[in-house]
Amino acid sequence: MTRSPSISAEPQIPGYPFSAIVGHDQLRLSLILCAIHPGIGGVLVRGEKGTAKSTIVRALARLLPPVAGTGVGAGSGVGAGSGVGAGSGVGAGTDHRSAHLVELPVGATEDRVVGSIDLEKVLRDGERAFQPGLLARAHQGVLYVDEVNLLHDHLVDVLLDAAAMGRVHVERDGFSHSYPSVFVLVGTMNPEEGELRPQLLDRFGLTVDVIASREVSVRAEVVRRRLAYELDPDGFVEKYSSGDAELAERIAAARDRRSSVALPDVEVRRIASLCAQFDVDGMRADLVIARTAIAHAAWRGADAVAEEDVRVAAELALPHRRRRDPFDEPGLDSEQLEQALEQAKLDAGDPDLSRDPGSCHDPGATPEQRDASPDDSGPEDPRDPGPDDPGPDDPDPDDPSPDDSGPDDSGPGGGAEAPEASPGAPSKTNSRSQRSAAPDAPFRARLIEVPGVGDGAPGRRSRSHSERGRAVRATTYSGRGIHVPATVISAAENTSVRGRVSVCPSDVRGVDREGKEGNLVVFVVDTSGSMAARDRLASVTGAAVSLLRDAYQRRDKVAVITMRGTEAELVLPPTNSVDIAARRLADIRTGGRTPLAEGLVCARKLVRRERVRDPHRRPLIVILTDGRATAGTDPVGRAHFTAAALAREGTASITVDCERGMVELGLARDLARHLRGGYVRLADLSADAVSGVVRAAA
Repeated sequence: MTRSPSISAEPQIPGYPFSAIVGHDQLRLSLILCAIHPGIGGVLVRGEKGTAKSTIVRALARLLPPVAGTGVGAGSGVGAGSGVGAGSGVGAGTDHRSAHLVELPVGATEDRVVGSIDLEKVLRDGERAFQPGLLARAHQGVLYVDEVNLLHDHLVDVLLDAAAMGRVHVERDGFSHSYPSVFVLVGTMNPEEGELRPQLLDRFGLTVDVIASREVSVRAEVVRRRLAYELDPDGFVEKYSSGDAELAERIAAARDRRSSVALPDVEVRRIASLCAQFDVDGMRADLVIARTAIAHAAWRGADAVAEEDVRVAAELALPHRRRRDPFDEPGLDSEQLEQALEQAKLDAGDPDLSRDPGSCHDPGATPEQRDASPDDSGPEDPRDPGPDDPGPDDPDPDDPSPDDSGPDDSGPGGGAEAPEASPGAPSKTNSRSQRSAAPDAPFRARLIEVPGVGDGAPGRRSRSHSERGRAVRATTYSGRGIHVPATVISAAENTSVRGRVSVCPSDVRGVDREGKEGNLVVFVVDTSGSMAARDRLASVTGAAVSLLRDAYQRRDKVAVITMRGTEAELVLPPTNSVDIAARRLADIRTGGRTPLAEGLVCARKLVRRERVRDPHRRPLIVILTDGRATAGTDPVGRAHFTAAALAREGTASITVDCERGMVELGLARDLARHLRGGYVRLADLSADAVSGVVRAAA
């Protein structure tokens, strides 16, 4: 039976006031603008944990104006001819209620989000009925999705379509319904746990990066207010009640004023010029900036959109749309924005080129305070490297040797061992190394998949059992889906026995569906001296980045292990954020011997640990090496022994042979045989060069 959707009940302890929030001016402003104009498309909040993202969103819901009607209540079935339908208003009535704050859990199903058949009413009354979902409850309120980057992609599509159109269309189970759902969509995410797909990222109207202030006075004030709230919640809320009431009145007034705000043609051309200069895809950015500028003009009490409104809108709407590649850093460079605005003045035909556009980021500021406030082009992205930070190709000033092919080139067995370093002396690993070369241009990698059928998280790499995939066979009914053709055939076969065609419980057949899953892809990259030739290393790092890009597109979890000198290093623990993996890989050190056995041991330990943590996510080890093993006692034997242990444990692998030259030793192919996994040459890794699928043989 379908469970009726629930909403967050008003807590016994009063919620934290919106006007008591310290800092986060851009986030507060973006939420207010979306409350004024829901057509903006919502706000995506990117930031570290513990920055009061949820507190701010919950506080916003209490500022929204009351809405008419009591809403679609839990369990209120809507028949085929009444209630929810085209042109019918959810929540219609003469009563008024406060705006709902609906929180969407990450594990929600599509039925819970959009609605489904009301089985209770069907079985009790024999009537076709529709059970509204969370989107119906969110009408004229706030829909809050925490960790939106962990939500299934098809659910994110449903949410963003509803936010863009203001209506939900349901075509399923013999029902056709359409109901209004206008809400403020707010999604929060931690970038370290993975990014949204670019197509979904673009559907969010605005985006804000939130970080905790590093100013002592600001952090101290946050602590003071929070402790005061916990000590006396009622008294604290009463203290800021007038500030919240003033903000609520301003939001209501701005909503009423929004429809009368004019958008001059000069500002339309300014918006178009900005979007053209930043080379954003499509026209969604132009429309979002226009709607945001109108909302901002209404918020500051103006009758027409001005340049300052366009500036604020661009700061909020463009950062996540200028990413041309999944590995590009998000954010908007303030100097680039200023140059674009200057060019936009010329393109728009603005005669006043000396006008100071100003800024308005404080939601609680008065018009006089806004006029007096200095320009603020938004917070600086803390991840941007400073002017003195070395880039990936900058030489290490402490590195006496710019290039070290190392003793790896002495032969297939690895040559003689280096003498033991004396205590206190710098290690071989750190003293004779260089930064990795700039990677070659990325390419479209061939599909590498784990054999068999798994049960992992939805993705796009390997085959898996799924509730939404294609039907592959009929099976015993288990309550997870009905195989209609097999059920009908079973009922028809029993017709002669019963005398008429009818479906009995014994005729019902289940369905076994197959989809795709994401895997844990562990990259083991050889960065030793034998790989350190600039052209070879550039090819290897380019291939690694291409494989990382493929992992991003296939929704994999990734980890990166490098091996050089005498040890292997886990440079990136398992994460969904493959852009972080790409940055780590671009800054690794190279040179020294090849500790191949240590790299395999490190990968084996990692896989064992992750199997306990996430037993359904199947691992795939991708080794980029020329196969040489030169570090330690019996380096080749130890590497082959560890490889055989991985094979016995059922760990899938693929060995990418990076060997180049006139004489090929075939060491990487021998390693692949001991791993009992797949093998591919580096030159054949591109899907454009060789077609087909590389299957890792477990």
